[in-house]
Amino acid sequence: MSSPSQRESQRLFDYFAIIGLSPDGGLEPDHLQGDVVVVPPLERSYKARVLGHYPDHAPTAMPFDNHAVQMLCLPRGLQFRTQKHVLEPKFHPFLVTKEDGSRAHGFAYVFYEEVNSKQICTAMHTLQSVYLTEMSSSHAKAASGATPDKRDTRSLPRQFRLSAPKSPAALHFYDITKDQLYVTKCIALVGQHPYVNSAKKFLKGLYRFFIQCESGGVSLESHVYNLLYEVPAPPHGRCVAFSCFGKMQVCQCPTSQELPLFVYSLKEFFTVLNVESVVQLLTCVLLENQIILVSSDYYKLMLVAESICALMFPFVWQHVYVPILPASLHHFLDAPVPFIMGLQCSNDSRDTIQIPNEANLCLVDVDEGTVEVPEDLPQFPHKVDFIHELTQLLLKWEVPAGKLDRNLNEHHSQYKYRRRRKCSWSHDSDSGVSSTEGSISGSHSSITSLPPSSVASSTSPAQGPPSSSRSHHFDTLHLSPQLREITAIARKAGVYDGDEVDGVRRERENEMLEDLKLNNAVREVFLNRFVHMFCAYDHFVIQPNCHEMDMEQWLSCRESMQNFDKATFLSDQPEAHLPFLSRFIESQMFTTLVDNKILSNWGKHDTNLRVFDLRIRFLRYDDSLVRTPSYEPCTTIRETEQILEKRLSHIDYRAPAPQPMDPLAESCTQFNPGHFPLLDRIALNKEPHKSKKRSSHAWRRRERQERHLEHTGLSSDQRDRIMHDAKSKLQPKLADMSPAHMAQTNWNFVEQLLKECKTRTKRMLVEKMGSEAVELGHGEGSLVGVEENTLIASLCDLLERVWAHGLQSKQGKSALWSHLLNYQELEECNDSTKPVNPNFLSPVPQNSAPKISSMSPLSEILLSIKSGNISGLGSLASQLANNFDLSTMALETESAPASPTKSPSNTNSLRKKSLQERWPSDRSIERRSRQSESGVPTLRPLPISITFDMRNVLAMTEIKTHIGYARAWVRLSLEKKVLSKNLTTLLSDSELLRSLYKRYAFLRCDDEKEQFLSYLLSLNAVDYFCFTNTYTTTIVPYRVVIFPSRKLSGASTSANAWVSLGGTLGQTNNIAVPKGQVELVFQHKNLGLLTTLRIGHDNTGMSPKWMVEHVLVRNEVTGHTWKFPCGRWLGRGIDDGSLERILVGEIVPSHVTSDDLVESCRTPPRCRSPNMPGPRRSDLKLTVPEIQQHLGDSVNNLVKYFYKPEKERGSLTLLLCGDFGLVCCLEQVFSYGFKSTRFFGKNLYLWDYFERVQQHFEVILREDMEREQLTGIARDGRDHGLASMDEFVSLVSRINASSSHLGKDDKFQLFVCLAARAHLLPRILLPLQRSPVTSHMYDDSSFLRDPQLVRDLINVLSALNEFNIVLERSLTRGID
Repeated sequence: MSSPSQRESQRLFDYFAIIGLSPDGGLEPDHLQGDVVVVPPLERSYKARVLGHYPDHAPTAMPFDNHAVQMLCLPRGLQFRTQKHVLEPKFHPFLVTKEDGSRAHGFAYVFYEEVNSKQICTAMHTLQSVYLTEMSSSHAKAASGATPDKRDTRSLPRQFRLSAPKSPAALHFYDITKDQLYVTKCIALVGQHPYVNSAKKFLKGLYRFFIQCESGGVSLESHVYNLLYEVPAPPHGRCVAFSCFGKMQVCQCPTSQELPLFVYSLKEFFTVLNVESVVQLLTCVLLENQIILVSSDYYKLMLVAESICALMFPFVWQHVYVPILPASLHHFLDAPVPFIMGLQCSNDSRDTIQIPNEANLCLVDVDEGTVEVPEDLPQFPHKVDFIHELTQLLLKWEVPAGKLDRNLNEHHSQYKYRRRRKCSWSHDSDSGVSSTEGSISGSHSSITSLPPSSVASSTSPAQGPPSSSRSHHFDTLHLSPQLREITAIARKAGVYDGDEVDGVRRERENEMLEDLKLNNAVREVFLNRFVHMFCAYDHFVIQPNCHEMDMEQWLSCRESMQNFDKATFLSDQPEAHLPFLSRFIESQMFTTLVDNKILSNWGKHDTNLRVFDLRIRFLRYDDSLVRTPSYEPCTTIRETEQILEKRLSHIDYRAPAPQPMDPLAESCTQFNPGHFPLLDRIALNKEPHKSKKRSSHAWRRRERQERHLEHTGLSSDQRDRIMHDAKSKLQPKLADMSPAHMAQTNWNFVEQLLKECKTRTKRMLVEKMGSEAVELGHGEGSLVGVEENTLIASLCDLLERVWAHGLQSKQGKSALWSHLLNYQELEECNDSTKPVNPNFLSPVPQNSAPKISSMSPLSEILLSIKSGNISGLGSLASQLANNFDLSTMALETESAPASPTKSPSNTNSLRKKSLQERWPSDRSIERRSRQSESGVPTLRPLPISITFDMRNVLAMTEIKTHIGYARAWVRLSLEKKVLSKNLTTLLSDSELLRSLYKRYAFLRCDDEKEQFLSYLLSLNAVDYFCFTNTYTTTIVPYRVVIFPSRKLSGASTSANAWVSLGGTLGQTNNIAVPKGQVELVFQHKNLGLLTTLRIGHDNTGMSPKWMVEHVLVRNEVTGHTWKFPCGRWLGRGIDDGSLERILVGEIVPSHVTSDDLVESCRTPPRCRSPNMPGPRRSDLKLTVPEIQQHLGDSVNNLVKYFYKPEKERGSLTLLLCGDFGLVCCLEQVFSYGFKSTRFFGKNLYLWDYFERVQQHFEVILREDMEREQLTGIARDGRDHGLASMDEFVSLVSRINASSSHLGKDDKFQLFVCLAARAHLLPRILLPLQRSPVTSHMYDDSSFLRDPQLVRDLINVLSALNEFNIVLERSLTRGID
């Protein structure tokens, strides 16, 4: 029991303790266990005491915690039973956790002892009588309230009739004249090491030794003394063996480069829970939910809790961890914090457990093998493949799936107490109950009375059940001295085969090795998952400046700092993994891992992190590794198995066997038969003799000297020779370091980079082209499941490797971003419109020769500083002074441009400057008017430059690292299709390249560089939205340009106009348009790909009518422009009287210039004409077959949309409301034969027809309701479409009530979208056909008056019924 600050204990175990009923105390109920009013006395809990612990204090351990050990050894307190119960010893481990987080491992062996105290038996009999009296009185009260004819003369309840001793309730009844009383007692070991199997075998053997102990030989104290003082804990990478009651027990400890020590059996763990349940439980633990384990066996609770914590390596559970929750602490379940707690309860009492009803609770029923997880639990990455790999591994090791069918403790006991009837208070050594009755005997009857098979049937849970081939053997080391003598005589006579017994022992040793190998294999598979999930996590750790801040300062401001670039990390992950990863990186365990990574800068290394980083470096060793989201199985199992086998094949130290102690101390063995005695405190507090310590120190000295061999089996010279050969393979010999060899090595590396660039760009093109690429013959099987997001992240990794090759000096984590920052500084220096920064000026040194160059003086100075050539700075400064009049130039008030090695403060200043240059105004909405002399709005093209994109990236507040900035810049350039162009410009500065890179660098190889850029240029053939879809929370400026009609009557409006944008990631509120202006810029969180735009006004002023031709919206970061055609009036009394229009836009192709786009927007859209208000699609004079063809195509496009993979789908809004979408085609259907023109009065719209049909349907529904009230007979709604009529009426009413500002055509569009979502379109056609309104407002040739055409429409529209249509909120705003 040690704290983290103390030295690790060198002993295998620190304390031995005895817990039980105090002989001096009475029968004291444990009130902390809960209310016991209605519980029989035998079922109640009573207070236990630590009767003794040895030694009193261990030098390297914390003081012994009496209360914690007593409570965890007997979590339910003292339990009393009679011979009617099944009384068998049970073993369970436990944990003692201190306030500082330190843990001690405990191991308890609980058995039953006879109660010989007449006082205790009398007290139990009294409690039993009181309980029966209370039950009788309560039963009498219940009987008095019953009916008179039901008599019951019994004084006791039926379940307590003494004539039915076999009933379950009779087990709880204690009769002092007939029953023998037993009480629990526990022997325990406590230490710092979790050697559960060794502890279990020792305690079990010690109890067996106590049962069959006779005079002579070693005593109990000798065995305990030997374990506590003479058996050391194995150092890292070593094995220790000690004698455990005649059997050799081996303990091993892995090295610091292996997985930490874990001694529980994962074979048992996967027998209790199946693979899928384990993965679900692991997901809940990683997301730090509340975990409750329920089982009737304490051992199972520890097994599941410790196993799941070991499988989540390298992460460590940081919250409350109580695998065995004592009954007195059940109120801890109400804690509003994450926890892992284990509850012990029998199958009969499961319903009485009060489980907290929390949304994030995970309930694990270990006995039943079920796991109940929260509803919103995300899926573990690659869950299906992960489960498949684990299943195949367990099948290989022949691990049965499903829940454990037996209690793990059932085979722990061999010696059963025999049932007998107590005749007197004196102890009868010959009395006892039969071992077949399942009770524990307190006598010392000879072991010969037991069948031989029972002696060898006991195996540990880690070894599994005994095989049938050796079930009839027994180990003579377990027998009494008499049987050992008999066995020796039999061996001499040739009737006893010792080799067969040795074979059994070897089989057991092999079973232990197999269990360890299985544990290793399973843990390697789990670690392999985490290594692949977080193989690049260190790139996104925000490291502090260790030169400016020490560890104490960092810890003091830790809570206010962000240490991980979460946005950039998530941008590299596959989309399917984001729900899990986005929650996991917010967990405390992941935060702790990142903190440990930062603390390693000051030399504070975490063991788990060191192993994890070592595995990641091993994964990165292969530079040709392509990052893909495909599942990568574990490949390190065999290597780690070999290390384990070599360590176990050689025992480094064998502890001495127990020896008889001082004869004066042997009197302690004269104990009361059947009662485990208190041991000699003085003898067990003596330290070993110095000779033993000296030999122990000598062994440890030899161990330190041989540590470097690490079980290789080689001598020191052989190991050095092998290491030398390995190093020679990784790096060339000194004799080979010729210029020609170096040039060839670099050339091979450059060729490899070029080949990899070609492969990755091809992969990206094939993945983006999808099915078209397969038709062209590029559908390789390796591309199955590859996602765009992961391929782009892989491209970013490749660019970082290219830019890191041949650097003069490393300037940060991202070589690409460092190069970009250097380029930005040069551009700022060469910009003559900006003042000179005085930090670039230096005094003129004497005797310096001027350097002639064609570059500008500022550029020469900067390059000289970066390259370390300061000899010519004086002449350059003089040249700068002659060319510029410094006295007339204003100095910048901003801080100097950041140096190539950017500090956090310089990066923040760059970000602030980028924000000011990107958005000059601090207001959230910037309004400006940019109109040409002719009064027509214009759209100025965005600048295409590296620095412009860098300023946009630096303004993103969610990015914290240089790696993040570089990846965001690459994604932005790729989306804008300028990646190759920007990199060409960046690499065109040869002077900067020479100052940053060596001659052999990839970026200075001209031919290869050109091929590299050409491969990147091929990516312009496809469209990427990798920036827009990745950085969903960044603030983006949007520019809106409205193109009104050229006619003076509709060119402007006196009303207060507004616009509202909707996209794939959200929508805006109404944004006011300044009066007299048609352009505005506003900032908003990323809306994604724009789909809809609402434009309207409040119809105020003298001339509110406004004619809008088009609206252009541009994303000022990515440059994407959307065109929203309108061609309609806004205002009352004109057109359809609409004050608000819903426009559906399409993205403008990148090859269309701003001038061409503006010119096209000056022309009214052909679908609408400002001169002729009203619906104009009917003016196309399409024939019936053409309309049917258009409608069929639109429905087919919708069906194809839903059958496509989600990432290949386009815009559903465009398919519904765009040109020749469903709304357009249905408008053609309803407009065909529609009598819209009126000689007197206003023209009619389709919505007028719908409103009249609504009135007609309302009359029909009202009449039907009145008829039903009068007759009580309801009309069959299926024949007359009453349900469809009711839906139609309700939908039209809702649209009219909530969209009063919408025009009639927009209401029709909204109706079609909502009806398609409700699958109402095919069901309403027949009621519309039968309506007299249709015959009044349609010609005979119309669709709605031709029964055959209506049936054709129903068949076509019914194809949409199987799909769930989800509409954007921008379309249904005000309705839903």
